[in-house]
Amino acid sequence: MGLRFTVLGSGSTGNATIVQGCDKTVLVDAGMSAKKLDELMRERGIAGHELDALLVTHEHSDHIKGLGAFARKYDLPIYANEATWGAMERHIGTISAEKRVCMETGEEVVFGSMAVQSYPISHDAAEPVGYVFVEHGEKLSLATDLGYVSEKVKRHIIDSDVLVLESNHDTEMLRMGRYPWNTKRRILSDVGHLSNVAAGEALLELMTDRTKRVYLAHLSLDHNLMDLAMMTVNTILEDNGIFYKKDEHPLRPTYYDRPTPWDEVKRK
Repeated sequence: MGLRFTVLGSGSTGNATIVQGCDKTVLVDAGMSAKKLDELMRERGIAGHELDALLVTHEHSDHIKGLGAFARKYDLPIYANEATWGAMERHIGTISAEKRVCMETGEEVVFGSMAVQSYPISHDAAEPVGYVFVEHGEKLSLATDLGYVSEKVKRHIIDSDVLVLESNHDTEMLRMGRYPWNTKRRILSDVGHLSNVAAGEALLELMTDRTKRVYLAHLSLDHNLMDLAMMTVNTILEDNGIFYKKDEHPLRPTYYDRPTPWDEVKRK
């Protein structure tokens, strides 16, 4: 078995993704309660004691809600950069010194045969990051909570076999929605969230012949629909001459309330 993953949940109600290599398994973010994480993991036939580490992208509650409790329950080390540690410490309870690992932005950490590198992203958090996983030449990139896709982000996640990319909102739905204007302005800003259109435009540069699948992630419950996100992104691809047969289409959904099926990164 090679590199594989399942997105346990994605969206403002909580985010968590399991990435499993040949001999090590990590959980990226723990944005649900420990109990809910256990339930979602059971749906995918895996238990907390099978994990080797927790990785954190940033300190917002939809990414760390269950972090402390889950880490203590299964005696897991937590990896995050120093600024994120400083921002989230008061929210996650006591973590013993030996389980607190500082992984600075841009650093690569190796778990068995799986290499993990963080990279900086633009979001209104202390020092938010995305992660790239590589094992035996297979590449999986996680990129959500992006105000925009910078050139540095593109350099890290381009040419991925599989990409999990934010497609948070439909801009018009957001503008017409019930949120106060200051919240809308934050979401639309360069430190907010990626729109459907922005995701589609980014994929024009990010997708290569190597790219097999793209999961659209972190959708807003109030200002987006998965069918709309899929249609918007696909229209942008087609308008730029990129067409796929139905059974070969790379776009895949994520869910806020259930995990995606296990996906082997090398699978075409």
